[in-house]
Amino acid sequence: MRTSTRSDVDPFIVMDVMEAARAAEAAGRHIIHMEVGQPGTGAPQSATRALAAAMADGPLGYTVALGLPELRARIARLYGDWYNLDLDPARVVVTSGASGGFILAFNALFDSGDRVGIGAPGYPSYRQILSALGFQPVDLPTSDANRLQPVPDDFAGLDLQGLLVASPANPSGTMLDRSAMQALVEATQGAGASFISDEIYHGIEYEAKAVSALEVSDDVYVINSFSKYFSMTGWRVGWMVVPEDHVRVVERIAQNMFICPSHASQVVALAAMDADDELQANMDVYRANRALMLEGLPRAGFDKIAPPDGSFYVYADVSELTDDSRAFAAEILDKAGVAVTPGLDFDPVRGHQTLRFSYARSTEDIAEGLRRLADFMARR
Repeated sequence: MRTSTRSDVDPFIVMDVMEAARAAEAAGRHIIHMEVGQPGTGAPQSATRALAAAMADGPLGYTVALGLPELRARIARLYGDWYNLDLDPARVVVTSGASGGFILAFNALFDSGDRVGIGAPGYPSYRQILSALGFQPVDLPTSDANRLQPVPDDFAGLDLQGLLVASPANPSGTMLDRSAMQALVEATQGAGASFISDEIYHGIEYEAKAVSALEVSDDVYVINSFSKYFSMTGWRVGWMVVPEDHVRVVERIAQNMFICPSHASQVVALAAMDADDELQANMDVYRANRALMLEGLPRAGFDKIAPPDGSFYVYADVSELTDDSRAFAAEILDKAGVAVTPGLDFDPVRGHQTLRFSYARSTEDIAEGLRRLADFMARR
């Protein structure tokens, strides 16, 4: 049986690294995980208790396609708390993870063959989802001078129908300030294109609050998730905020593609939003880990790093050490017992000379991983 040309997408390399690390662990080795962007903690305990209570009350079935009304209202309130915005809950769409949000957004905004700009380095699934849906991803090579974030000159004259940005970014952790975000929104809208802001790492910031695209314009799509700040990766629940006149468009697609997000995950998400003590305890871990990374990576020999303003990643230029980041990552796993992600996941052109290090796990793991990396580099 034939397969579609659209299905010919690249693998998500970090998942291959995870499998190699799993195999090493199955063989009896102790591996430090710096490859995957997954919090070492689970969903807040108060949130899982709320789910147990809900399950005891009766069966969990379909919800409306846009999500539980009380969850949509609570998400809207978050925008008041975090950004001083008065957001209409009717504009909030609960999704099956941020990935479900991207699928809904891309289908709502673009037609077959449309060109969508994405910054490189950037989250690899942007490119693969766009390709699988019949759209054309356009990599926009970013520069150190612009903190590995796109600027309007990067897509001037490229005839894009959309631009997708992320702040804090994966893999770099860099953020757009308000003026940079506004410049991108205005340039995109001026070209008659759609603007999508991936804000999945909002809440995980260190020295300044991340700027939401909604602070600049209502005529944008914003996508977020409970996976990162709320520590709910496996629950697969996220949300998006869309312009008022797009709600019904997205709703019709969601009804047919997903029916609704997981009812159980929505119950947990609603309770997680009020678990401030547990969430801030997680942030204390990330802050401690970030400090360790900023000291330990340069000491080990990884001294060309992007400024990690948010998220829990450090993106390192290793061009003086290798021209094959995938082989280098495999060597680090084999000889140091530390799993890291080759930059090829994030930048197909320049990623052979970069690595991403995640510091989402426990502080003890991060300290041990840095010790192993230093020993490995000293012997190399």
